[in-house]
Amino acid sequence: MARRGMRRVRTGIVILVLFALLGGSGYIGWVLVKRSEPVALPDPTGTFQVGRRTFEWTDTVRRDPYGEGPRKLSVWLWYPVAKSTTGRHVEYAPGLWNGLHLKSPIAVFQGPFNGLQDHALDRATIAPGRFPVVVLMPGMGLSAPMYASLAEDLASHGYLVAGVTPTYSANLTVLDGQTVKGTEAANPPNLGETSQGALEAGDHLVTTWAADARFAATTLAKQLPNSVETGIGTSYVGHSFGGAASLEACRTDQRCGAAVDLDGLQFGEVVTKGVHAPIMLLGADDSCITSVCGPDAKNDDGRDRALSLLKASTGTAWCATIPGTRHFNFTDYGAYYLALPLRKFLPLGSVGPRHALTVTNGYVTTFLSHALYRTAAPGAPTCAD
Repeated sequence: MARRGMRRVRTGIVILVLFALLGGSGYIGWVLVKRSEPVALPDPTGTFQVGRRTFEWTDTVRRDPYGEGPRKLSVWLWYPVAKSTTGRHVEYAPGLWNGLHLKSPIAVFQGPFNGLQDHALDRATIAPGRFPVVVLMPGMGLSAPMYASLAEDLASHGYLVAGVTPTYSANLTVLDGQTVKGTEAANPPNLGETSQGALEAGDHLVTTWAADARFAATTLAKQLPNSVETGIGTSYVGHSFGGAASLEACRTDQRCGAAVDLDGLQFGEVVTKGVHAPIMLLGADDSCITSVCGPDAKNDDGRDRALSLLKASTGTAWCATIPGTRHFNFTDYGAYYLALPLRKFLPLGSVGPRHALTVTNGYVTTFLSHALYRTAAPGAPTCAD
């Protein structure tokens, strides 16, 4: 799970500090120079420019199981913008969202967010036309803004991408001008395990995340009635636990057009009941979430769940393992400046991290285009069931 990777980072902080002390001021000085150099997110590959807006939406009919009152969510929207549009580019992590950056003393080894160039235009006018909705769900503990690379690429291909940050499950979200931290109830410490207790906790929690995803899709259609294409159906895309939530949301949404699970162990009733829409499962080298374990997998945890999902599903399923990847290669960590030895303690594989993002984005956009518009099939093979 995504949070397991962050736990490993925290345990590596002591080693990093020792490394810094032993390496002396020369290395630290070099890092400070390198981290001050601008870094850009990967260029979107579609024909549209990209805009971004942020919303705070309240589900008045659903009580928050982890807080007081109705369920409230931060939703970031990336969307197509006409090529001729000009305007100011967004900040990658504005205001309190800058708290997504790693904390001191480890922060010195990560480039600052204000040096990360984002391609999205701030609140630009949405391009004329109607576009299908993609709901994007983050990994456990992470937040939707940390998937801007994928979101912007999808938006450039003509999708309205609603990135949802599940309140209390993310380590940080921002609501009503205040930061909201995660809680143990919504972010169980054992979720990365495959014990019976951990699986039951995940099966329970995924229903809340799936409801968050469906609510975002419904609300977006109400907010932008002249821009949402309602005849194709909503697609759900997620990483890690968000991948499981995307599959479960698709199962429970009759209008689901497609779903993508990026390296996420599957949870919920979807494991035994399957999905009727087309799905894609993309795994890392050390993962078994596609039902075929990657070359670096230390055990076959999750393989039986994936096999059950595929057996129960009636839509076509595509599976692929992206060579050289690990769990965080599906996030924007592939675009951040990360100095050694920080990168060693993050679950990033041997492949060039920006290349991994390019491959992932290519798989997802090709699959969604095929599932929704019947274009050419993705290069990944169909899953073995």
